[in-house]
Amino acid sequence: MRYGKRFALSLLCITVLHGIAPFAGFFAPYDYAEQNRNLPYAPPSKIHFRDTQGTFHWRPCICLPKERQGTFGVYDEDRGNCFPVHFLVRGTRYRVLGVFQSTIHLFGVSSPGKIFVLGSDGYGRDGLSRLLYGTCLSLFSGSLATALTLGLGVLLGTIAGYFGGWWDAIIMRLVELFLALPWLYLLLGIRAFLPLHIDPSQAFLLLIAVIGVVGWARPARIIRGIALSERERGYVLAARMFGASDAYVMRRHIAPSTYGVLLTQAALLAPQYIAAEVTLSFLGLGVTEPVPTWGNMLSVLQQYDVLVSYWWMWAPAGALILVGTMYWRLASAQQTAEVTAH
Repeated sequence: MRYGKRFALSLLCITVLHGIAPFAGFFAPYDYAEQNRNLPYAPPSKIHFRDTQGTFHWRPCICLPKERQGTFGVYDEDRGNCFPVHFLVRGTRYRVLGVFQSTIHLFGVSSPGKIFVLGSDGYGRDGLSRLLYGTCLSLFSGSLATALTLGLGVLLGTIAGYFGGWWDAIIMRLVELFLALPWLYLLLGIRAFLPLHIDPSQAFLLLIAVIGVVGWARPARIIRGIALSERERGYVLAARMFGASDAYVMRRHIAPSTYGVLLTQAALLAPQYIAAEVTLSFLGLGVTEPVPTWGNMLSVLQQYDVLVSYWWMWAPAGALILVGTMYWRLASAQQTAEVTAH
């Protein structure tokens, strides 16, 4: 029961994150590329419920940051320029699910006020807005690459285990080859052969394709073992004796027995693929600016002064650790449930 609750809680958190990501434009107060060159590395805005006279107000407000004289990236609050925070406000136009257009944002402040919940970067771009848009790309790159990997793994593993013979020999030799390859260096090598500057959408699809294709070998070997066992079951033999086709047997009898393993593999592979996307983008080989992902947002930490001075620039790393932990808990709970069931 305890493992079931842990599994349900982890699955709920992951589902909520994936559900929020497509609506990043609604939750983000600004567009991810909107710059405020006069506010580079502004700290997170402080929320106030009392005005300068000490009077309490239910509606929170923020004060405009003002750069300290003779410094760079050091700010004080201008208590004479405070702006109330409003909810469901109109702002920059964005797309919902890539189809519908809207200008409604969850919260915001009137101009010339600026609210930076997670501070700003060197161009004065809102950290929370870029983190939310980056979450959408980073999460879905991992999810789609995982789906591609498991699709190839199920297809080739089932064929190898069910038919055996030369099918099995060829596919298993390919499995051994892909398992022996250092996948990170392979990704770097493939990306090095491609144009350095490509469209962000093309780079995103390319990352999904390359990461997904590289990792199919391990799931395929696991699925092959299940198919080898299942094809000798009495109900499978009976179905074949009654004239069921190979495609029908694999779809109705072999595939359902792999669902538990696939869920575990998905929980293990998704954070690895998200980390792969982050690594490539961090090195400048993935999705490039101005489109944000966790990787290219973290790339600014290669500058020592940013690394030690502006703690809010670490936010994508915290998001990566949080998502990886939730996936790990999901995989751990699923593996425990499988062991207990057997």
